[in-house]
Amino acid sequence: MHRSAAPDIALLAVDILREVLSHQRRLRDGGCAGTVCRHCVRHHLEAVRAAVEAGRRIEFVLPAFPVKSPNPAKVSGPLPDMAEELALRFLDALCERIGAVHAPGAVIRICSDGRVFNDLLGVSDENVTAYARGLDATIGRIGARHLEQFTLDDVHPGVGHEDMRALLTDGHAPTLEELRAEVRGGGAPLAMYRGITRFMLEDLSGPQWTGTRSALQRKCRDLAYRVIQRSRAWGDLLGELFPTALRLSIHPQPCSTEKIGILLADTPDAWLTPWHGVAVETGGRFTLMKRAEAERAGARPVLADGRTSHYVLEPAANAPVASPARACA
Repeated sequence: MHRSAAPDIALLAVDILREVLSHQRRLRDGGCAGTVCRHCVRHHLEAVRAAVEAGRRIEFVLPAFPVKSPNPAKVSGPLPDMAEELALRFLDALCERIGAVHAPGAVIRICSDGRVFNDLLGVSDENVTAYARGLDATIGRIGARHLEQFTLDDVHPGVGHEDMRALLTDGHAPTLEELRAEVRGGGAPLAMYRGITRFMLEDLSGPQWTGTRSALQRKCRDLAYRVIQRSRAWGDLLGELFPTALRLSIHPQPCSTEKIGILLADTPDAWLTPWHGVAVETGGRFTLMKRAEAERAGARPVLADGRTSHYVLEPAANAPVASPARACA
């Protein structure tokens, strides 16, 4: 993007959206067309144009960075590591690029949803707190000036964690029956349900599960509805608290909807996120993989502060297991 002497507001808004949408996480067969989808540009143009015209910074909300997966086959530990750092650097750099053409700049408010549904994952509230503090520490260490973290704790300070979740669900969540009806209708709701079910199955299939595979599948199908229910409630609350913000999502989104799906890392799997995998450096570039896959490929861990930061995989060893991909942002 290039600054002009007297930029046209609409054209500047389009430029800003093109920058964001060039990193779009798309739903397969979701209707988007082209490297930057013109339909999505039109859908979100008014919100960006209004901010530019008013001289406001461009504000985004991103429900993300909840907590590390409890499955050690996917991640190397419970705290943020290089996978999160790379994603945070990318998001901050995105805001920097917007600020280069729009003087008020941009901010991405990371609305961490770990406290929203950690009990469904079997993750303790203590782990959620430690992860959030680690994320704040990483944001400070890398000097990410355009990122802020917002959690359910900020909504209900001093309230017990179980009570926080109950207040959120009671005040903002759709019923499970409504969600089941949406999923039966197919399309994006069904794709979301299947994706969340897959995540749940992976997260809960670690050594802590002692039952049968079929029992775990039944459990995860039920839990997926509850995760979606609470995520919807969190999104609804964020819409009330930040009504002018553009909505980002770490999940693939269909064309021209209220949320823009955004990639946080280079990975062949459009659903894989930093908290479900590890950063793997190969050939001078980073990609995202599940820990077990990285180790099977021969990647070696790199330690920082006494724990695994990321993995390094020699390019020759990587050839059979990973398809060519873009450099990690």
